[in-house]
Amino acid sequence: MTKRVSPFMLLGGGVAAVFVAALVGVMAWVAQDTPRASPFNARFSLVDDRGNPVDQSLFKGAPSIVYFGYTHCPEVCPTTLFEVADWLKELGPDGKSLRAYFFTIDPARDTPDVMRSYVTAFTDRITGITGTEAEMKKVIDGWMIHASKLPSSDGDYHMSHTTSLLLIGADGRLKGMMPYGINEDEALKKIRGSLLRQNS
Repeated sequence: MTKRVSPFMLLGGGVAAVFVAALVGVMAWVAQDTPRASPFNARFSLVDDRGNPVDQSLFKGAPSIVYFGYTHCPEVCPTTLFEVADWLKELGPDGKSLRAYFFTIDPARDTPDVMRSYVTAFTDRITGITGTEAEMKKVIDGWMIHASKLPSSDGDYHMSHTTSLLLIGADGRLKGMMPYGINEDEALKKIRGSLLRQNS
């Protein structure tokens, strides 16, 4: 006896297939280590941790390490920024042209003053970037960063977000990504090869 397949089963299977295909595409993009076809071109208006206005030109003119996180992050963000500070120190004069940016994904709590106190606890080489949620979303979407608010058991909330660092060339193109917890030697090799060598 032939089993009858309902239109709803076909529709459900089609939706699942599309979801899986999209997921695989995102995973492939995140895993790749090649530049984007074009530079970042989303327009935005934010402020740095000193209250100075910044826009999309931030990603042009000098190579940069960019991280998206938030100051209430319990472990991943402070660990990552501590490592970035150490890499900048290890690079010494070779890394003088390198910029480092910490973009908040929680602008409601991360004001310029909060960001300033946070980033300078690691090094004065990292610049905090914040602003309105609408403007921040333009950068988050433009770099295909995952960021979502999740409720906490105490009635507050925490953030789920991409933990990889972006390596962005002076031309505004993504040159590579570094995963959370990368070995220091590997990180320095990748920074030199992806950013500093191309900038020299």
